[in-house]
Amino acid sequence: MFTGIIEEMGIIKSIKQAEKSSVLRIKGQKVLQGTHVGDSISTNGICLTVTKIEKDFFEADVMSESLKRTNIGELAPGSYVNLERALSLATRLGGHMVSGHIDGTGQIREFRRDGNAVWITVETSPELLRYIIEKGSIAIDGVSLTVVTVDDQSFQVSVIPHTGEETVLLQKQPGSTVNLECDMIGKYVEKLLGIDSKERVQESQVTEGFLKENGFF
Repeated sequence: MFTGIIEEMGIIKSIKQAEKSSVLRIKGQKVLQGTHVGDSISTNGICLTVTKIEKDFFEADVMSESLKRTNIGELAPGSYVNLERALSLATRLGGHMVSGHIDGTGQIREFRRDGNAVWITVETSPELLRYIIEKGSIAIDGVSLTVVTVDDQSFQVSVIPHTGEETVLLQKQPGSTVNLECDMIGKYVEKLLGIDSKERVQESQVTEGFLKENGFF
């Protein structure tokens, strides 16, 4: 588990590409402290297991499922990535509970400066927008952010200067693909209510009356 509070930006040193998988070698400093082989490091929001560690880098295997669901296949040597070590019981939970299991991707549509902050508009699919709510949490490339607005095609977040300086988000361009992990609470509630996954993009049947009948009020 992670918090979505990025510890440092790492750099892809090399990528060993196989037919359906790859091995990333990632340069870092802070995330290597106290880290051992078998530990987890969030890389652009993707939970990766450390398979090798040296003084200034670690290596991790990337399986085909991650290549399909994330933007990791678009990375190249020299690319910057957001890094965060898995949380411990003594960690301050400054963001929100992030699993490192990416739900899908979105595309940055627009950056808009507003005083000292930058608004980012991200387009994504109805399957993901279903779980994104105003004032809820979203992890974008592993960064914990609060959703400001959401409609049927996109959502917006606001990035403060510190987040902009400490992460790769503002280095991207309109059209860039980003990894998205929705708040897990909504997914669990949907599963417990027995809503068929095939009906996810249809109009929701969860009304106030339905919730009262099932003991939520």
